[in-house]
Amino acid sequence: MIIVHHLENSRSQRILWLLEELGLPYEVKRYERNKTTMLAPPELKRIHPLGKSPVIENDGRVVAETGAIIDYLVEHADGRLGAPAHRDDALRYRFFLHYAEGSLMPPLFTKLVLSRIPLLGKVAQKKFQPMIDVHLDYVEAELASRPWFAGQDFTAADIIMSFPLEAAVARAAATEGRPHLAAWIAKVHARPAYQAALKVGGPYAYA
Repeated sequence: MIIVHHLENSRSQRILWLLEELGLPYEVKRYERNKTTMLAPPELKRIHPLGKSPVIENDGRVVAETGAIIDYLVEHADGRLGAPAHRDDALRYRFFLHYAEGSLMPPLFTKLVLSRIPLLGKVAQKKFQPMIDVHLDYVEAELASRPWFAGQDFTAADIIMSFPLEAAVARAAATEGRPHLAAWIAKVHARPAYQAALKVGGPYAYA
């Protein structure tokens, strides 16, 4: 049985969604953030030294980092929702699997940190927004050319892209003037597996 160590309002919501899409059996252990610091509780360090979520356990293995977990689960499911057969689609799949956390999420996280700094933080956010807009305009252009990130079919690349883009909608007005991104968000939220994962995971601010 796959155990998901799930932190509220976190990247681990994507792992629950992927497991629902793949139809793999799993168990959830929930953790709440510190209400003052919004950090993960120290209990997570008993599972993995970094004390972060998501983390999964399966067959005596502990796997951390969203991209690594997605790779592991796709392989566990015999490649379902993994890289498409067409080479160009497969390259796009791998690109977005890394882009989501490597390039798109850092400026959004920086904006979140700045939002918690009185006065000067608001000024810095305005100067930082153009950097975020570059990414959002890029995403809009990509989705204008095909329905899903890797190509014509839904894959795990769409799952990993969901968290930063949902965060962008909440923090950076991502869908204003970006109809294809707005349509993609709507399609994602309408998927039965996405809805099922929300019920399992509990409150999720970006849904």
